[in-house]
Amino acid sequence: MPGVTDIPGNASSIDAARYRQVLGHFPTGVTVITAHGDDGPVGLCVGSFASVSLDPPLVAFFAGDQSASWPKIHEAGHYCVNVLADDQEDVARVFAGKGDDKFSGIGWRPSVATGAPVIHDVLAWIDTRIEAVHQAGDHWIVVGRVLDLEIGHEGGPLVFFRGGFGRYQS
Repeated sequence: MPGVTDIPGNASSIDAARYRQVLGHFPTGVTVITAHGDDGPVGLCVGSFASVSLDPPLVAFFAGDQSASWPKIHEAGHYCVNVLADDQEDVARVFAGKGDDKFSGIGWRPSVATGAPVIHDVLAWIDTRIEAVHQAGDHWIVVGRVLDLEIGHEGGPLVFFRGGFGRYQS
C-alpha cells in the first residue's frame, strides 16, 4: 500500500487559496461560541459547527489553533453555541475580530447550566460541557456534551457563503 506522500493530491500539493475558494461554495450557518471563565465572558465566531450524536447528545465546533479565545474557552471547560439570526451580522463581525471586550454593547444573559453567555435574540442556543478535544491539522475539534438547549425565536439563519454573509431564502 502506498504511503500518504505517494498519493496524488496529498496535502502538500493543494493550493491554500484554491482550497478556500472551493470549500467556500459550501454554505455554513454562523454561530458564536461563548464561555464564562475567571476573566469574564469570552467568545469567537465559527461557521464550523455540527451535531455529532443524539445518544449521548453531543455537538462539536472547530477552533483554529491560532485563536486567542479558544484557550480561554478550553480552560472554562464549557461552551454555549449561539446560532445567529439573519439580522445579527454585526454580532458575527464583532466575534470574528480580535479584541479584549467583544461583549461590550452585546446583550446577553448567563445560561443556567454553565453560566456561559447566551446572546440576546439568537435563533437557538446549545449549552455544553467540553467532552473531548482532538487536534486536526491547524484546528481543534471540540466536542461538547449538551446540558441544555432552547429555541430563541423562529426566523432565518445568518449564513456564510463564498466569503460573505447572507440570508437563507426558502
